[in-house]
Amino acid sequence: MRRKPIELAAVATAAVPGLTPTAVSSAPDDPADFDSALLLDSEGKRWRVRSPRHAEASARLETEFLVLRAFAPAIRAELPFLMPTVAGSVRLGTLSTFVYSHLAGSTRSVEELTAGPDALAREIGVALAAIHDLPRSLVSNADLPSYTPNEFRQRRLNELDQAATTGKIPPALLLRWEHAMEDVSLWRFNPSVVHGDLHEDNLLVEGQRVTAVTGWTDLRIGDPADDFAWLVASNEQDFVDAVLGAYTASRRDTPDNHLLRRAALSAEFALAQYLVKGIASDDPGMLSEAEEMLGTLARDIEEHGGQPISVEPQPAPGAPATGSVPAVGNAPAVGNVPAMRAADAGPSGLLPSVTVVPLPAPVQPAVHVTPIPADSSADAGKDDPARDLGTKDSAQTKADDRKELDDTSTAAISIVDVTKN
Repeated sequence: MRRKPIELAAVATAAVPGLTPTAVSSAPDDPADFDSALLLDSEGKRWRVRSPRHAEASARLETEFLVLRAFAPAIRAELPFLMPTVAGSVRLGTLSTFVYSHLAGSTRSVEELTAGPDALAREIGVALAAIHDLPRSLVSNADLPSYTPNEFRQRRLNELDQAATTGKIPPALLLRWEHAMEDVSLWRFNPSVVHGDLHEDNLLVEGQRVTAVTGWTDLRIGDPADDFAWLVASNEQDFVDAVLGAYTASRRDTPDNHLLRRAALSAEFALAQYLVKGIASDDPGMLSEAEEMLGTLARDIEEHGGQPISVEPQPAPGAPATGSVPAVGNAPAVGNVPAMRAADAGPSGLLPSVTVVPLPAPVQPAVHVTPIPADSSADAGKDDPARDLGTKDSAQTKADDRKELDDTSTAAISIVDVTKN
């Protein structure tokens, strides 16, 4: 059952001893997974309460608690932004409700971010670089998922195979994505710490500064391109270039040449993940939205050629153009997918020529994996991609299939005085 803000205020007093709420307001969040509220206490401090609506959402909050606890004060002090701090929790039946300390700033839409000053774009790039430069021991010590490039590619192929079995993915998209996932030259990258659920709703902004980053439920070692998917989907190439420039200048390791291509693939493939989640949750509305978005993407690619994602050209000749993917409901924001520019080639500015074509209609859903050569610089000494990944994924497998909004922003609230009642 859904909990009202006044009920969450009462729960917060049990989670944080001595907390005396004087005012409460609802807070924006994913309504399918969480009930949330903002509190004002007797000392003028603000708090955020998040209460899960089902077991999976509760598991995500508990995972985030472990992640946040792994960020020691010394690590937090090195970051250019603030992170949430868990003030207390309480278990109600099988579900855990968490109370967080207040973070300054508010969320902004993609349109507001892309229309903002260049200084804000640079702030986002610096924040991304700081996340990807975090010590990998932070993830391994917390027993969170860790993937080599081969393992990550294999995981994506497994997800593609699962999506194909639904029979609801347009064949042209299956062929397009399979071609990209089997293009081994696309998957040569240095794994890094990845936020895993980064988008505009998990950034708190104040003026021209990124004040905080939230939504740490999917932290892992993997492909840094995943954190760029929402940027590439914005269809604002100048904004993407500005973010990438600041990111490249701030990172200790030089980004690989195909980071933005994989980010574009991730943005498109999010629609298939959304479809699979809709089927798993038996949600007709989610399923209908996913099918509509997939159909729109397939038609755009057939008509215009779509954004190039593979390094190796597809079988037949054609001309690349801009495609679009609408974002609706609680689906991951995939927006309009822009045509790639020289920024895609990374610091070197060299972009291999790519020919993208309308795709033939028939396609087999079976997925075949081509191993990355052993002498690849990014994968030397890595594990065999065919090995079972189950032992490394545990609590995060379901989290990888979702793209829900996880917002801990502190937007302006209308105050309800609970002391009058």
